[in-house]
Amino acid sequence: MKPFLACAAAIALVATAAVAQESKTATATFISKAGKESGTAKLTGTDKGVLIEIDVSGLPPSQWVAFHVHETGSCEHAGGHMSAGGHFNPTKASHGFNDPKGPHAGDMPNQYVGADGTLRAQVFNTFVRLDGGDNAIRGRALMIHGKADDYKSQPAGDAGDRQACGVIK
Repeated sequence: MKPFLACAAAIALVATAAVAQESKTATATFISKAGKESGTAKLTGTDKGVLIEIDVSGLPPSQWVAFHVHETGSCEHAGGHMSAGGHFNPTKASHGFNDPKGPHAGDMPNQYVGADGTLRAQVFNTFVRLDGGDNAIRGRALMIHGKADDYKSQPAGDAGDRQACGVIK
């Protein structure tokens, strides 16, 4: 019986180590309004939130644009990326950093697009986790809008058209 228990303990230890070594990263490929690949995101999960590194082109140049996590992992360009649903909001908070009852988990700061129409940024979202729990975002979508988020208008900050969408995988 002791060899069996030792073997079972060893298997459990190996299985636990494998789970601990699971990837804490994810990726997203952005699709433009025209249905073309327009960039990528690399997401890294940490104990404090998710670091999102994005590189997306073909955006409105020389302006601030809204960047959010949306609730559904679907980016159908033919429907203006509306298939991604609304902002990810597991706590049912109000939208925006300037709303006393906000922000919700999908809210992130505006990002600046360079003169060449390319957005390169690193954003750390402390309201979400990559995997596990009600605030997990793997399988959801990242969205870049055509205007800046005003951080207060409900439900989406008057952020304009959806320019690029990427499913988090």
